[in-house]
Amino acid sequence: MIASSTDEQSLHRALDLARQGIGLASPNPYVGAVIVDSHGSIAGIGSYTYAGVKHAEVLALEQAKDKARGGTLYINLEPHGHQGRTPPCTAALIAAGIRRVVAGMADPNPKVSGKGFEQLRAAGIEVEVGQLEAEARRLNDAFARYIRHGVPLVTLKSAMSLDAKIAGAPSARSGCEPGVPAGGWITGEAARAHVQQLRHASDAILLGIGTILADDPLLTDRSGLPRRRPLLRVILDSHLRLPVESRVVQSANNDSFSGPDVLVFCSSPNSAKQRQLEACGVRVEQVAAATDGRPDVHRVLRRLGELEITSLIIEGGATVNAMALASDVVDKLLMYYAPEILGDGAVPFARNSGETRVQHMKHVQLHRFDDDVVVEGYLRDPYA
Repeated sequence: MIASSTDEQSLHRALDLARQGIGLASPNPYVGAVIVDSHGSIAGIGSYTYAGVKHAEVLALEQAKDKARGGTLYINLEPHGHQGRTPPCTAALIAAGIRRVVAGMADPNPKVSGKGFEQLRAAGIEVEVGQLEAEARRLNDAFARYIRHGVPLVTLKSAMSLDAKIAGAPSARSGCEPGVPAGGWITGEAARAHVQQLRHASDAILLGIGTILADDPLLTDRSGLPRRRPLLRVILDSHLRLPVESRVVQSANNDSFSGPDVLVFCSSPNSAKQRQLEACGVRVEQVAAATDGRPDVHRVLRRLGELEITSLIIEGGATVNAMALASDVVDKLLMYYAPEILGDGAVPFARNSGETRVQHMKHVQLHRFDDDVVVEGYLRDPYA
């Protein structure tokens, strides 16, 4: 299929509109829509947000009004063709007289995939699918993983030196301010700002109790961008060692609308400590332990899926990194490399658990932030 320049430009615009839903659309997908009238002019646009309820297609139709008749809809994701929170968007498109639909990809939900296209074609609307598909799939990889398997897309992020160390030797790891990694930052300001964008695009962040005790991080989304739900801060803490005076506990917020924004998973009960944490607004849940005695990460992910968490970023230390990789729960990697060598005695990216295996990244991309380089890629296809 050869795409015209107008098709490609309009579909890029739809993707940009879809990105406006980052932080606002979860647990639903990011969708943007552009309607071009029969004369080739943009007649209407729309960007989906969960709270706004109306889908991007409907918002674009409301703007276009009569100009939609005979026009073309550009959209990054298959139009909604079933009854959900809203009526089928396909019915609205057919009634408005849309002549052609150009979509980036089919809906990854196996229960509805292709049905929207079938309804449009049955009504005589020309449908083209697959332009800019790779970009469209990457944008909604978290929704795909969640809707197909009931668990969030897991991204393992780590900042490290060229010799794959995430912190300096113990002798060099003292005197840091709260929230600053022991030994200081490895990457520069531009890379750290990108991490905040990554947090903003995630529903939850996970780490182990060891990092809390060492660094006392806050773990918030400091991008400054709006989000519908607060970033859920998830802590794996087998024996509930989480200090009540830690910054993450002291900043916990458990309101009636969004629920708690700090969730601790333990594997050994400690009723007195649990009551202390819950009095501070922290939610504590006990899950069965894995063979190493720590909370079973597979059970943790299933529970997060039940809470409609579609995307999870792991920002753990060496132990959690090794556990996540050995447990085969990591879908995506983001490795931030700084141009320095920390040498012997520094903390490795992952402590060998004895269960490591060869894993290959696919669809690799490289990014640069000043002197830092980021390697991004997938260990698992979220659409599989």
